[in-house]
Amino acid sequence: MDETFYRSLLDHLHDGLYFVDRARRITYWNRGAEQLTGYMAHDILGSSCADNILNHVTSDGVELCHGGCPLAATMADGQPREADVYLHHRDGHRLSVHVRVSPIRDGAGLIVGAAEIFSDNTWKEQTLRRLEELERLALLDHLTRLANRRYLETALVSRLAEANRYGWGLALLMIDIDHFKRINDTHGHDVGDRVLRMVANTLRAAVRPFDAVGRWGGEEFALAAAQADSSQAWAIGDRVRALVEQSSLTAPRGTVSVTVSVGAALAAPNDTLESLFLRADRALYRSKEQGRNRVTLAPDL
Repeated sequence: MDETFYRSLLDHLHDGLYFVDRARRITYWNRGAEQLTGYMAHDILGSSCADNILNHVTSDGVELCHGGCPLAATMADGQPREADVYLHHRDGHRLSVHVRVSPIRDGAGLIVGAAEIFSDNTWKEQTLRRLEELERLALLDHLTRLANRRYLETALVSRLAEANRYGWGLALLMIDIDHFKRINDTHGHDVGDRVLRMVANTLRAAVRPFDAVGRWGGEEFALAAAQADSSQAWAIGDRVRALVEQSSLTAPRGTVSVTVSVGAALAAPNDTLESLFLRADRALYRSKEQGRNRVTLAPDL
């Protein structure tokens, strides 16, 4: 069987797959990789991992390309590796993927490169079903494709009742894009809408499947984190903050990136939606006052 057959076989994988040589130049990029990342093969082939096109980062927003790269480590010691990372999608948002890296050896057993296969780690089917149901019930924000405020308020009331009944933890995180008006004034509302979608997609990738996240209004988002204590609430907020900070998109007037400020409040016994929101909103305001791009926990945490 010739090389064309094997390339065709690899192109039919649902997962993304690419090969690099010893210099970490990308020599093969399959269709699965195109579909998952938005980058076509002609955009990628011949470029180096060090060019940071995919810009793999950890959940803490730490870049892996210049330190801690699984591909480089595998080529150094020949050991396969797996990791959960966030790559940079062509549309600007962060995509959660599970990567598996293996060495490529020549006939003499010498390592001549490495292969990385990556798969979507964002609970795609469950999310699609949820979106279809929300759209049917007019509970979807049509710009960002996240839940809208109506849905979030209903979900929060329900989860507050469960938290009070069973003693479960519940945290509300309010997330606001910093200096969003400046984006609209500088780049126009079309780019502003793209930024809202970019942040929404990054949030969708960052949250757990049983959390509820949506657009509260304008440039503000809300996240209801189920079964969360104070440390988990802060960790979720900081993961969201770090991943948004590492997201960017290309606009006519240059690259656009944003940060978010986060305020978090833990539900107390007999909390109402209004009282929980008020504490989270005050914490968000303190994040703004203290310099933005940070997470603030309400005093009760």
